[in-house]
Amino acid sequence: MDLVVDANVLFAALIKDNKTAELLFKDMFHLFAPEYLLEEFIEHKEEIIDKSDRPREEFERFMNILKKRITFYPSNDFKYHTERALKITPDPDDVEYVALALSIKASIWSNDKALKNIKGMDVYSTGDLIKLIYDL
Repeated sequence: MDLVVDANVLFAALIKDNKTAELLFKDMFHLFAPEYLLEEFIEHKEEIIDKSDRPREEFERFMNILKKRITFYPSNDFKYHTERALKITPDPDDVEYVALALSIKASIWSNDKALKNIKGMDVYSTGDLIKLIYDL
């Protein structure tokens, strides 16, 4: 399953070792994200480390693994879908995720309930994915 993963999902996985972190490494998921998400992590790095159960070194290792696990796209690669994404996205902060999902024909992994209301796009919460895997 192809999924565009949003920042809040990754923040949750980095802050606490939980089911979200486990899901990130399931082979059935092919994960994608806008490249700017990496900038968000750099910007919020100290905050994440402060809230995290992880020592700084483990945080760095986890980030390096995520960089290998997730395919990151520069905004130029999906800019032609931005106008449509602006029209259908309830929150302007989510436009790049929606535009990327439209561009690569993927679903979105987000715990943002407002995204669930986008017609014609599958948006899965972490809970949805857990049910999908463990209730098979």
